[in-house]
Amino acid sequence: MIKVLLLIDYSSEFSRRVLRGLIQYSKEHGPWIFYRLPSYYKALYGKEGIVQWAKEWHADAIIARWDHEGTDLLKTLNIPVILQNYKDRSEYFSNLTGDYIGTGEMAAQFFVKRRYTNFAFYGNKGVVWSRERAEGFRKAVEKSGGNYYYFESENLSGEQWSSSHMQLDDWLLSLPKPVGLFACDDSFALQVSEICKINNIKIPEEISLLGVDNDELICNLSDPPISSIVLDVEKGGYEAGRLLNRLITAEKKEPFNIIINPIRFELRKSTEKYAISNDYISKVVNHIEDNFTAEINIETLTRFVPLSRRNLEVKFKQEMGTSIYQFILNCRIEFFAHLLLTTDKPLFDLALESGFNDCKNISRIFKKFKGFTPLEYRQKYNHRKI
Repeated sequence: MIKVLLLIDYSSEFSRRVLRGLIQYSKEHGPWIFYRLPSYYKALYGKEGIVQWAKEWHADAIIARWDHEGTDLLKTLNIPVILQNYKDRSEYFSNLTGDYIGTGEMAAQFFVKRRYTNFAFYGNKGVVWSRERAEGFRKAVEKSGGNYYYFESENLSGEQWSSSHMQLDDWLLSLPKPVGLFACDDSFALQVSEICKINNIKIPEEISLLGVDNDELICNLSDPPISSIVLDVEKGGYEAGRLLNRLITAEKKEPFNIIINPIRFELRKSTEKYAISNDYISKVVNHIEDNFTAEINIETLTRFVPLSRRNLEVKFKQEMGTSIYQFILNCRIEFFAHLLLTTDKPLFDLALESGFNDCKNISRIFKKFKGFTPLEYRQKYNHRKI
C-alpha cells in the first residue's frame, strides 16, 4: 500500500482540485494512504522534524509546497517528491507546474479581441507563476501594439494589506481607461475589485478584470463577479498520481514536470464590456451577446441603430476587427464549447441550444475554431470525468 505525505495548503481552490485528481487516481489504482501533517507541526519541530516524521512513517512519496532552502533535507529521504511551484521550479525534484506563459498570452488575446489598447498586469512579487504569466501577457500585448502597464506586490493579508495597499490604489487610479487588467490569480483580482470599489472605479466600464484559477468562492465575492481562466487542474492531479506511481514502482526513474494548461474562460460580469468607441456598434454588440442563440441577421440589427446595412457592416468591422457574421458565429461556438464541458447532453441538442439551426456542419466549424471536434474537445477537457 502506497503512503503519500501531503505538505500543501488546503485553503486554495487550486490545491483542492489537485488533490481531487490525485485521490481519483488512487481510487482507481490504489489503495493509497494519504496523511497531511497539521500546520502547527512545522512551527513546533521545523523542517527537520517533518523529514524525521516522514522517515518514521515510512512515506513512499511526498507532495509539498517547499521553499528552495529546504530541498537538501528532502533529498535525504531518497523517495519521490513532487514540489508545487512557488518561487521557482526545482531542478532536482519533480514539479507540479503550468504553462504560465501560455496563460498570459491567452489573457492578452482575450482583451485584444475585445478591442482594448491599454493592458495592465497585477502580479505577486517573487513567484514563478506570476512572473511568467506577466511575461506571456506582456509579449502578446506588445505584439498587438497595445500599451502595457505593470504592478506587483507581496501576497498581502491582514495588517500588511491595510497598511500597504496605497501603492496599488495609486496605480489603479493612474491607469488610462478603459483598460483590460489581468491579475496573476483570483485572489489578486479580488484585491483589485475591492480597491476599485473604494475609489469608485467602475468595473467593467473602466477596468475589465480577469483572474486565473476560477476559484468560484473568491470570484463571486466580488461585485461584480470576476471572470477567470479555468486551468486543467484535476487532470494535473490525476497525472501526478500516475507518474508518482511509476516513480515508486521504479518504472520511471527521472524526475518529471506536470504541466497544468489553461483551458477556457469562465466569463462573469467583470469582463462583459468591450472597448468600443462607437455607441451604435456597442449597442449592436450588446444585442448580439444577449440574443446570439436566437435567429439574428443584419436586417434585424439595423432596426436598433440609425445605420444602413452597408454602413453597419463597415463600422462594425472597423470597431471589432471582424464581420458581424463571424462575431455571431464565435459567440455561438464559445457557448457550445461551454455546454460541452458543463452538461452531458447530446451534441445535436447542444447545437440547437447554441443557435445552430443546421447541425450538419457543426463538427467542421467547431474544429476550425477550437482545433478539435466537439467529441474530442469534451473528452480532452471534461473535468467531471478525469
